[in-house]
Amino acid sequence: MTSAPPAPTGVLTRTTAEPPTRRGTTAVLAIILVGYFMVILDNSIVITGLPHLQDELGMSATALAWVQDAYLLTFGGLLLLGARAGDILGRRRMFVVGLALFTLASVAVGLAPTGGWLVAARAVQGVGAAVLAPSTLALLTASFPEGPERTRATAAYGAVAGIGASVGLVVGGLLADLVSWRAGFLVNLPVGVVMLVAGLRVLPETPRSPGRFDVPGALLATLGPSSLVYGFVRAGDDGWADAGTLATLGLGVALLVALVVVERSAAQPVLPLGLFASRERVGAYAARLLFIGAMMGFFLFTSQYLQDERGFSALAAGFAYFPMTAVNFAVALAVPRLQRRTSGPVLLVAGLVLAVAGMAWLGAVDAGTSYAVGIALPMTLVGAGQGLAFGPLTASGIAGVDRSQAGAASGVVNAVHQLGGALGMSLVLALTSTYAAAMTAGAVLLLAALVAAVLLVLPSARRSPGA
Repeated sequence: MTSAPPAPTGVLTRTTAEPPTRRGTTAVLAIILVGYFMVILDNSIVITGLPHLQDELGMSATALAWVQDAYLLTFGGLLLLGARAGDILGRRRMFVVGLALFTLASVAVGLAPTGGWLVAARAVQGVGAAVLAPSTLALLTASFPEGPERTRATAAYGAVAGIGASVGLVVGGLLADLVSWRAGFLVNLPVGVVMLVAGLRVLPETPRSPGRFDVPGALLATLGPSSLVYGFVRAGDDGWADAGTLATLGLGVALLVALVVVERSAAQPVLPLGLFASRERVGAYAARLLFIGAMMGFFLFTSQYLQDERGFSALAAGFAYFPMTAVNFAVALAVPRLQRRTSGPVLLVAGLVLAVAGMAWLGAVDAGTSYAVGIALPMTLVGAGQGLAFGPLTASGIAGVDRSQAGAASGVVNAVHQLGGALGMSLVLALTSTYAAAMTAGAVLLLAALVAAVLLVLPSARRSPGA
């Protein structure tokens, strides 16, 4: 088989390049996955290194929380705008722009002399991620047609989403103890440069949609989720009854209602409401929101529990996730083979059942619980559930989407991912300060995700058993 001609690296056109060969699609998928892995990794790489970071920069506990929250706010709030920019300007172009901004912001984080600098750089990093992440999934949708190829590609993409957070905790702890917490961000510079060069040479450009930006919709789609996320974060610090919390959450709801009103009449909406006409996609969005909410709370509380209550070092806490990460990786790799025997929605439900069981088991931990039996074993159940769930969640989130709306659909998938993380952390922090109670709260969120999957996503398996 001959290799595909190199992708153009100059001026972008409205025409689509010839379909790449198998070698070409492999290279495209590799670049997409590495780019998305960088985004997901930096969601969690800082968590196990937070004690080192706090000591070095002298940050308060509240300021420390914003190291993560600043990233989630800008990432989740600007995702739909980033996705729409890919539709209009070209997804390869937005991939390159997002990756460049993300890489430069990572360097700024790694060199931060003060806590304020660090938080500001994390916010800019979130902006870069908001442009980069939807471009990755949109490029995947455009490069792999419906069928077995897309099934394998979305399974790999889902595996990255599930594994990236776990690997970030291990790598973050390793670097914090052996080198510095800064190393986890500075390493993005060489990786980012290589990916920029490879992306310009290999990634195909997608057709650009003619027209203008939906400015009112873009502003509302950005400010509404940002206000909600900020409200959830504030609730974790000041409580749900705080006037500022209630006002911010109310403003967020009002902005989202206004978004729906505006998008109903917009000629080229930033958020096509037709995406929510599919029960399967709505169920996938809801389940993903709840699932990642439970998982972000799990990662944050488990890292703190292992270091504060069990006396683990950051390195040991990172390696404590290894059983979960290994099982997650193995199961995620098996998903394409499993989907030849059953449907993605069935695997999603099975994964959520395992995750609920593992999280509820962790909710029974006490001072006398051994790590091997009371923590590592239930973590493997959670990891297996993650490995089974994320690929089907991603596939159902973009199922049946027209190529012209691929960017918007991927924006919704990634937006609910980030908003769910902020919601989960703030909700659990607002409700409890103990590890066992936090895990019980996570189990409740996962159970709600299971209900959404059974009621909304699973029926699609009965309608299309060969999907």
